[in-house]
Amino acid sequence: MIKIFKTFGGYVEISQPQNNCWVNVVNPDQSEMEKISKEFSIPTTLINDVLDPDERSRIEFDEHWSFIILRIPIENHNNSIPFSTIPLGVFMKENQIITICLQENEVLPVALPNAISEQYMHITDNLNFVLRLFLRSGNIYLKYLKQINQMTGMIEQDLEKSIKNRELNKLLKMEKCLVYFITSIKANELVLARLKTSKKITSEMNEDLLEDAIIENKQALELSRIYSDIQSGMMDAFASVISNNLNIVMKQLTLISIILMIPTLIASIFGMNVPIPFESSYWALPIIIFLSLGLSFLCVIVFRKRRWI
Repeated sequence: MIKIFKTFGGYVEISQPQNNCWVNVVNPDQSEMEKISKEFSIPTTLINDVLDPDERSRIEFDEHWSFIILRIPIENHNNSIPFSTIPLGVFMKENQIITICLQENEVLPVALPNAISEQYMHITDNLNFVLRLFLRSGNIYLKYLKQINQMTGMIEQDLEKSIKNRELNKLLKMEKCLVYFITSIKANELVLARLKTSKKITSEMNEDLLEDAIIENKQALELSRIYSDIQSGMMDAFASVISNNLNIVMKQLTLISIILMIPTLIASIFGMNVPIPFESSYWALPIIIFLSLGLSFLCVIVFRKRRWI
């Protein structure tokens, strides 16, 4: 899907590219890839790199264009892992900017509410638009990290009473999300550092916007590392909790088996075809039943005093 906007805010969509326009390409097919490659002189290798889900963040310069790949967070609705990251490619020419991504996301202003889009409306420079994307990406990372923390808290409550691995598997998925976030944010940090020091950038850069993007990126990285360390220790602790819960269940089942074994043993003895006491008594059956119940009750009292049950 190819959409062309007159401004970076994504308000006004136009049919043909013009100066200072923004071209947004989402999950292009083969014909669309050939079209944008021919019309905007984008090397097909760069397009293929962006469409590779495992492509790392990087920056490239040419005589007539600059190319940046940053890793942005996305929410997976049809995947076992709730959050992951994908590459977002930004191709900058002197009078145009082209963004390429595998799917719709919350970083690009076209998919955001108007209040957020207005922040992009005031930007007329390609480089500062890219910095705004980095800043927005950091904000989305922090947003998803808070959601991961909330989901982890809900899993913790289930883990305290669990004797299965289902909750640990959920916690492992949260850990995978954090690993993806840490790897992607660190790669974005390197790109921001190169943008700050690169001598090939000739356009005027908003230093405050750059610092905000760097700070937001560092905050997301530190928070991801903290959550990852917490979850690593939590998984070890709750693995022991699950094992302990299973031991408690096995102990209770063993005690129940011992209590039930007493009536079974008495009934087996009195059921043998040998002379036994009370065999001719009318009260033999009630006496045996009450004796069995009495011994089982006595066994329960002994277990409770020892705090086994």
